[in-house]
Amino acid sequence: MLARLNSLTLSGIEGHICEVEVHISGDDTRLLIVGLPDAAIKESCERVRSALINSGFKYPFEQITVNLAPADLKKEGPAFDLSIGVGILSASGAVQLEGLKNEIMVGELALDGRVRPVNGVLSLAMSAKAAGFERMIVPIENAPEAAVVQGIDIFGVGSLTETVGFLSGNLPIEPTYTDIDRLFEIKRKYDIDFEDVKGQETVKRALTIAAAGGHNVMMMGPPGSGKTMLSKRVASILPELSLEESLETTRIYSSVGLLERQQALIATRPFRSPHHSASAPALIGGSAHPRPGELSLAHHGILFLDEFPEFSRTVLETIRQPLEDSQVTIARAQATVTFPADFMLIASANPCPCGYYGSTQKECRCTPAQIEKYLSKLSGPLLDRIDIQIEVPAVDYRALRNKAKGQSSANMREQVNCARKVQNIRFRGDSRRVNAGMSHREIEVFCELEPKSEIMLKSAMKDLSLSARAHDKICKLARTIADLAGSEEIRPEHIGEAVSYRRLDKMF
Repeated sequence: MLARLNSLTLSGIEGHICEVEVHISGDDTRLLIVGLPDAAIKESCERVRSALINSGFKYPFEQITVNLAPADLKKEGPAFDLSIGVGILSASGAVQLEGLKNEIMVGELALDGRVRPVNGVLSLAMSAKAAGFERMIVPIENAPEAAVVQGIDIFGVGSLTETVGFLSGNLPIEPTYTDIDRLFEIKRKYDIDFEDVKGQETVKRALTIAAAGGHNVMMMGPPGSGKTMLSKRVASILPELSLEESLETTRIYSSVGLLERQQALIATRPFRSPHHSASAPALIGGSAHPRPGELSLAHHGILFLDEFPEFSRTVLETIRQPLEDSQVTIARAQATVTFPADFMLIASANPCPCGYYGSTQKECRCTPAQIEKYLSKLSGPLLDRIDIQIEVPAVDYRALRNKAKGQSSANMREQVNCARKVQNIRFRGDSRRVNAGMSHREIEVFCELEPKSEIMLKSAMKDLSLSARAHDKICKLARTIADLAGSEEIRPEHIGEAVSYRRLDKMF
């Protein structure tokens, strides 16, 4: 006998509809799975057999052939277990299941018949809806995540027996509902705030500008000056995630299994801080079957690279293209996959290997050769892609003991939102466009300078020997500073402040 069911597989972060065909015939007792299955799917033979027997169903000791169509698409993961088990029961006649063509299901089976959660359910549910399915069966732990997708009924099941009961009409199950508005209201809160940072008001100002215009930042200062503490709080002043942005980010985390148990959506901007020993594939993504790396996990959030010069120069050069294109394309022999990577880069570094070059509090013991070697990993093209380069000084005792709270994240976020509204009008309602992403032609249109501002910029270009890219960065920064000030014109003070954020240009 033959049974046909519908399931899905995940490729990168995209879901693909697959048809599961189960045919039972002959005296051979093998369970054969064809259709480009990976090792996890091939191993499902034993999982499905044990799950059927331990759930009280009669297992057909005949030759069982399972075909996963289309046959030219690589299938990965254990998400086919549930559909294979149900297909075997239907094909053998052990249970009468009507209307299987109208259902689509995913789930991993435990040996005792329980249905375990799988990765990427949000993407799978979005693909099921796009294909026209109205009902989807998923593991009960994945149900809140899948129910975020509107227009398709999600039914969570906890076991194979429960699934069969639901499909046969003997066990009614209510569709899972996720209140997205309520979820955002609860989850859109940050546990950290800029008011916890003592002193460093100048750095806070620079980070406000960075958040307002989407500019990348590099902070240089001695150990203990608060670079990491400041970086972790930048996400709290960025505009709140929209539903579209949240779905994009959640899809990425779901595909690699990083969503917390029963978590339906990521409602706050991600903050990723990989160690400086991370490899290039760990940052941009990779493996034989490409999966997202740290750059994609920071999508719509912050990528913080602490100890920036300690990263391998080869690794650092790999992030140049994603910084420009806001996406990562990974080419392998089996497939080419593109992952989104629209993030704000924050890098931090010490001024030398010991960290105290230029410090007035502690003597630097590094030789000029050591300092040059340490900073030589930061190539000019990479630094040119970092708009704001600032020095973070050590905090003195009086500032540390001062009980007065500094500027809060709420106040800084209000400034950022006002500047973003101006940019939203400038870029004709495209909320994803920010000043940092302006092209050279747009700079000529939106960054027209007053005569005095023109003279100041010309002088800075000559004195600091700035590149053409640095010129554009200064214009973009000045535009953001003017937006924060509520000024349509870029004035000399805006140019002056923008030039002050090119610290590394002054060093080299």
